Amino acid sequence: MSRHGQSFTIEVHLTAADLARELRDDVRAGLSETPKSLPAKWHYDERGSQLFEQITTLDEYYPTRRERQILEARTGEIAAASAADTLIEIGAGFSEKSRILLRGLADAGTLRRFVPFDVSEATLREAAERVLREHPGIEVHAIVGDFERQLDLLPAGDRRLIAFLGSTIGNLDQHRRAALLSDVADGMGPGDRFLLGADLVKDTARLQRAYDDSQGLSAAFGLHLLTRLNSELGADFDVDRFAHEARWVPEHEWMQMGLRSVTAQKVRIRSLERTISFDEDEMLLTEVSAKFQRARLESELGRAGLRLHRWWTDLRGDFSVSLWRRA
Repeated sequence: MSRHGQSFTIEVHLTAADLARELRDDVRAGLSETPKSLPAKWHYDERGSQLFEQITTLDEYYPTRRERQILEARTGEIAAASAADTLIEIGAGFSEKSRILLRGLADAGTLRRFVPFDVSEATLREAAERVLREHPGIEVHAIVGDFERQLDLLPAGDRRLIAFLGSTIGNLDQHRRAALLSDVADGMGPGDRFLLGADLVKDTARLQRAYDDSQGLSAAFGLHLLTRLNSELGADFDVDRFAHEARWVPEHEWMQMGLRSVTAQKVRIRSLERTISFDEDEMLLTEVSAKFQRARLESELGRAGLRLHRWWTDLRGDFSVSLWRRA
């Protein structure tokens, strides 16, 4: 369905009822696995998103700051290299970093349309209001959907810049990354470009501090997932009986986050009519954050049918922003 305003259109292909059903399905499946796991996306309700925004301001958490530095320094080059009239952002959120790209495209005189894609209608509406205040002459066409299943919803265009920022690509395992990248490549035309933000492999101690900060915000963010399950699924997780843990897994080159049960316990989830047992020290895996090397990205995106066009990093070499085209 679509809802229209003067220069704003929103298509809703993922409703609150859809999300509630997906949450139940993911919890039912994930807590039946060994090891137990839950998808990272369920961290991001309103409170979880607020906690994550606080994390991004910490000195220890460098990715958001480094990516913004690259975008601010290179937005003119990105605009020139893409010559895009349409900016599409996958997983847009509040579109804070998109607004840097929008300014670059506007300064280049090519900007006509912005297409933010996200699971939250409320977030997209708020972001659209900000964008339209800054660029009142453009069209904003927002899409509420799941980027792992519904990229075919993206509108066509002659010269589109499709942005996937924040190293969100790192929250997907290799199989899910391959599927997403293939979907992106399959939907691209000869004039389109794909802009990817990806965190780079670095000193393990710095990674550890970024994902287990001294103020405890990372722990609060992880544990909030249990509070959400209590609220939305009628579960009775005792948050004090779980502890946040983050560790580097060298064979996968990713940080792995989870919640460790500090004692043997049972948890009742009323909406699923299930009781889940946890052993002492058993882990509930909640998130991975893969780190990349340039050669690995070129290999993975190459298999999806994409070829590197431009590559940028911050001065310290912490983070990368890269531009890709169809091979």
